[in-house]
Parts: sequence; structure tokens; C-alpha cells
Amino acid sequence: MALTGVEIFKLLPKTNCKKCGFPTCLAFAMKLAQRQASLDLCPDVSEEARQKLGEASAPPVRPITFGTGDKAVKMGEETVLFRHDKRFVNPCAFALEIKDTGDDINSRIEEVMNSEIERVGQKLRVDAIALMNDSNDAGKFETAAKIIAQKAPDVPVIICSGNPVAAEAAVKLFADKKPIIYGANLENAETMANVAKTYKTTLGVTANNLDELSSLTEKIKSFGIQDMVIDSGARKAKEILQDNTFIRRAAVKKNFKPLGYPVITFAQREDSLMEALLGTIGVAKYSSIIVLSSIEKWKNLSLFTLRQNIYTDPQVPMQVEQKIYKIGEPSPTSPLLITTNFSLTYFIVSGEVENSKVPSYLAVMDSEGLSVLTAWAAGKFTAAKIAQFIKDSGVENTVSHRELIIPGYVAILSGSIEDKLEGWKVTVGPREANGIPAFLRSKS
Repeated sequence: MALTGVEIFKLLPKTNCKKCGFPTCLAFAMKLAQRQASLDLCPDVSEEARQKLGEASAPPVRPITFGTGDKAVKMGEETVLFRHDKRFVNPCAFALEIKDTGDDINSRIEEVMNSEIERVGQKLRVDAIALMNDSNDAGKFETAAKIIAQKAPDVPVIICSGNPVAAEAAVKLFADKKPIIYGANLENAETMANVAKTYKTTLGVTANNLDELSSLTEKIKSFGIQDMVIDSGARKAKEILQDNTFIRRAAVKKNFKPLGYPVITFAQREDSLMEALLGTIGVAKYSSIIVLSSIEKWKNLSLFTLRQNIYTDPQVPMQVEQKIYKIGEPSPTSPLLITTNFSLTYFIVSGEVENSKVPSYLAVMDSEGLSVLTAWAAGKFTAAKIAQFIKDSGVENTVSHRELIIPGYVAILSGSIEDKLEGWKVTVGPREANGIPAFLRSKS
């Protein structure tokens, strides 16, 4: 059971030394109780108190890192049911299943390796490979694992097998890559736990229902395993929604530790559209890993977009970096346009500039992530700030002309900008982005 702020305060040094960054130990205790601070901030807490407070300060869903390097996936660490309470922390991961009985292992690995796209300034991709032991043969499983280890050494791997011998044969090839061994159940729990403990991996636990799952995680924890991902056995849409919601509520609201682990959801379907729909349920309702049988581009884009929307802070607009962007291969005589750094605005405007086939420069100004009209109304996109940005950007050394194209919605700024940018001509562009192609073509 989570401790209250006063109960936590009683276990702190009570010196008010401010080393934690808070004015008093009581203030720090209240932040710990709300899970808005880490116990590590207090250098003077006793080991006995640290042990007692560890549970109170830890997030209700255990944080786990899966894989290594730049492609490592962080899971868990969630503290809320709804993103309007506080943003979700770690985006869910997508994994493509690869069966050890398939003759297309190489091509499916290539699909994963080539799945990355850029959207709203972020690199999005299929995050992992789920190697399935369909053959139940340790030799075939190991052979398939060797191909993956050779062809995709940096991609996180989930080793899916209920056969401890096969699981161990495969995990040896990824021992230093922090894989997940999935397949621990009531029958093989101790053996699978020993394999996971030997190779220091996360253990995937599967059951037939939530009661069985909670009992099983407690049993496995008694074997010395701390890092787990859990699967209630739900495969239908209704069951996935129901079980995932119950798991998150139990962890967050009741601090029920046996279910306080990241959830893995198997969404594979022969019907690709149905699989995508199941994937959206997993994204929206608390899955940390979603395993798919296919990763067509249309499916990736829809799932990536949903994940990106859900796992952003609703209180902070998505932004792109302030700078001068080249679109196409612009020359010194190419047009120079300006807009704000709200991600959606940037991608709509840059997309329409690309559609025009007119190489151009796009000056993106920091407006704290606000759209053009909103930024202007808030005093973030003013003549003075625009003029200063153009001067500081160095674009005067890049273009041979002195013409700046501003959005039509802020035409009122044209005269003021010209007053502040000596020697520059300000041209009012279209009000709507879809008018940009025709506008630029008419000028070229």
C-alpha cells in the first residue's frame, strides 16, 4: 500500500537541508507521495528508510528497458490512467512476429529495418522483432535467432517460446542485448525464471486470466525475477480492452504490485485491417508492446500517428526546431517563406512547398509551438521578433534577394516588418497553405 506524505516524512532525516531541491523534508515527502520526485534526491536517507520508502516512491508500473543502444525501448513507469491528468511516459513499442518455420525471415527482417519514417520531426519505426518458436524445436529456433542476430544486431528481440530449452538456445545469442524471454506459465515458471536469471533478461509471463496472472507474477518474483512483462491471455478486442484497463487501474489506483508491470499484447490477425484495429486498442489502452503479423506502410503510419498523438504532453504543443529549412535544392535566388514552429503548421506548409516543385527556403521561427494566428495574437509572432529572427538567422548570407514571404493571415505585419528589416521587401502569401503551390509557381 502506498504511504502518505506524513508517513514518508517520518522516515526522512528531517534536517531540512534542501539538498533534495525542496525547502523542507515535509515538502519533499509530499512530492514522493504524489510520485513527483525520486528518493534518490535525498543523499542522507538511511538504508532502512530507503527500503521502506522504495515502494512508495517507485512508479506503480515497473520501469523496464528492453534492448540496448539508440534503439533501446523504455517501458512502464506510468503513473496515471488518463493523459489529461499527467502525460503518459513511455510510448508503446511495435514488434513484428517472425516465425522460425517461415522461409521469409530475411525479408521480414528487412521490413523492420526499413520501417522508419519521419513525422512531425520525430523518427518513428517498428521497434522490435518477436521471434516465434512455432516449430517447438530448439534447433530451428536457434537457427532463426542466428539470422536475426546477424542481420539486425541492434533491433530489440522478444524470444517467444514456452520451451525452456529452445528459449535458452536462442537467448544465448542476445545475452548482452537485453532481450525479453516470453513464455513463462504455470507449468514452466521456475525453469523459465532460471533461464531469465542466468542471462539477466526480462521475463514475459502469460496466463489464462487476471487471477492466474497475478498469482504467477508473485510466484516468479519469489524466484528472484524483478523485471517482467505480462500477458493476461486476452486476444479478442473486448478482452484486451477489459484486461488492460483492469491491470492499469489495479496498478495505479490500488498500487497492486502483482499487476504493476508493462503489458504485452498479441494482436496478430490474418485480416490486416482487423489487426490494425486491435493495435489501436493496445495503443490507446495501456499496452507497452504490441506484436503484429504484418507491417504494411499504411498500417505503420496509422499506428505511429496514433501513438505519437497519445504519447505527447497535451499541455505542451509539438514543436520543430527554429532554423532555416531547405526544401528541394534551393539556390540563392529561391523564395524565402516564414512560418511558426508548431509542428502541424510546419509539415503542412513544407508539404505544400514541396508540392509546388519550386525549391525554396522556409524560415521556421520559434513561437513556443503555436500556430500562426495564435502566435500573432499571443505576441509571439510579431514584426519585431520576425525581423530579429531573420537578422540572427544568417539567411541574408544565403539568399541574393531581399524578399520575405509571410502568411496571408498576418498581412497586417507587412509594413512593420519592412520598417524593421531595412532593404527588405515583404510579400503577403496565401492565407491557406493549399494556395502555396500556385503562388510559388506564379513567381518562378
